[in-house]
Amino acid sequence: MRESKVTVKIPRPLYRKIQQVVEDSGFNSPTDFIVYVLRDLMGEAEVNQPVEFSQEELDDVKRKLKNLGYL
Repeated sequence: MRESKVTVKIPRPLYRKIQQVVEDSGFNSPTDFIVYVLRDLMGEAEVNQPVEFSQEELDDVKRKLKNLGYL
């Protein structure tokens, strides 16, 4: 079952910056990028809960980070 979604409002200048980052990054949209960043931040907040990723997920993250210029 898919979870329902909500709308979050952010300042338009911030959204434009995110759009620029997303171009050629491997993310499909600014929303995908924002969800990725928020999940990452929330993951840091969850202490003592190990997260395991599949090799496919790891490869996907590495590809996205490389496209962003981090790797």
